[in-house]
Amino acid sequence: MLLAIDVGNTQTVLGIYDGAQLLHMWRLATDHVRTSDEIRVQLGGLLSLADIDGSQVDGAVLATVVPALKRRWQKVCRVMFDCTALAVDAQVAADLLDTSAYRNQAGIGADRIADAVAAKSLYGSPVIVLDFGTATNMEVVDRDGRFAGGVIAPGVETSMKALFSGTALLPEVELVDPGTSIGLDTIEAIQVGIVYGEVERVDGLVRRMWEQLGYETDVVATGGLCTAFAPLCQTVTHMNPELTLEGLRIIYEQASE
Repeated sequence: MLLAIDVGNTQTVLGIYDGAQLLHMWRLATDHVRTSDEIRVQLGGLLSLADIDGSQVDGAVLATVVPALKRRWQKVCRVMFDCTALAVDAQVAADLLDTSAYRNQAGIGADRIADAVAAKSLYGSPVIVLDFGTATNMEVVDRDGRFAGGVIAPGVETSMKALFSGTALLPEVELVDPGTSIGLDTIEAIQVGIVYGEVERVDGLVRRMWEQLGYETDVVATGGLCTAFAPLCQTVTHMNPELTLEGLRIIYEQASE
């Protein structure tokens, strides 16, 4: 079995694969100060609840934007599974994704690499990925299958925190479709601004990308908030909450051949 680990700034997503089949998936809060021992306890509990013995896990692949947690997760994999977690970057995925057009290949986040690899593999080229997470990332794979760059913007929850921290009288609200473009109370007005504002931003950026590319593409939505926003976006053609994990699995399998 393969353990796929996607460590983001806000959430950590774990997946257990048996071949190409995703058996279990967990989405956890990322704790930047958690020790490797604490991670082992939590992971051991999840595996136990899923009736998985640690000896069944014989491989691990890791994407992280948090350097300290990268080292801790690698230690966890060595201790628990006696394996070295494959840390994903542009070089590791070079046979699957041509990133030569990007000015700083070493600076491409591992999650962005995994998203682009999975989208290209599962949906073909050209394709755009929308990853609704701490940041709203957008990755572009052109019709020749090359990574053409993308967009990194503040995520919805990041924007909400900034709004509420700077305005003491505004109430925090649930991220749901307000069903109206003109709010008739404070909560509804915030929902219109945040939810529809994000939807229009994403659709607008996708259309600008299409214009620059000279053609339209499939658009795949993923990330923790994709189920809330993707159905409202006019440009989204596919939704795949497991896309990043799928990319990690594909990269690991190619690297293991």
